[in-house]
Amino acid sequence: MTQRLLVASTNAHKVAEIRALLEPLGFEVVTGTGLPEVVEDGETFVDNARLKARSAAAATGELALADDSGIAVDALGGEPGVRSARYAGEDATDAQNNRLLVERLEALGLTEAPAAFVCAMCVAAPDGTLVAESLARAEGLVRWPAEGPGGFGYDPLFFHPPSGCRFSELSQDAKGAVSHRGQALRALARLLEGTPDPRLDP
Repeated sequence: MTQRLLVASTNAHKVAEIRALLEPLGFEVVTGTGLPEVVEDGETFVDNARLKARSAAAATGELALADDSGIAVDALGGEPGVRSARYAGEDATDAQNNRLLVERLEALGLTEAPAAFVCAMCVAAPDGTLVAESLARAEGLVRWPAEGPGGFGYDPLFFHPPSGCRFSELSQDAKGAVSHRGQALRALARLLEGTPDPRLDP
């Protein structure tokens, strides 16, 4: 039986990555409109993924999948971390976030910096039960200037040594095979296999 999952995200790039990775594994991926705004005030990626998944599941009556992800740079004590999407301000663009990250690293006299993309995934049921969770990392380096035609977020700055290029230079399939989000989704799918859909319980 195909398992239906509602993705609790308005980020079109993120939803596309999730759909591309999960649908071939037999999941029906849907999105919701008018989902409640969630204050992402958790201290960790896992905290925020749980908040978003539970909120979306309660609002829609669907099994809801949420992710919280970002980049953690060693030289900055793990920043931007959970504030990756809002690093340069609440309404900051990717370009503004990237520019601030580079400025702060240059202020330390660095020309590149070890970093990791981190992704926490959570699936919640409408009653608030956490059905499955996963956490994954992709290790690499922040390098500038930004390069590459694809990706989003910090992808143009993130050099992935095993791939020999930046995430922004990989195809969606190639990126999904090695990225933090791809790893977390595959782990989550393994956990969900054989998990009964609580909406079908008598």
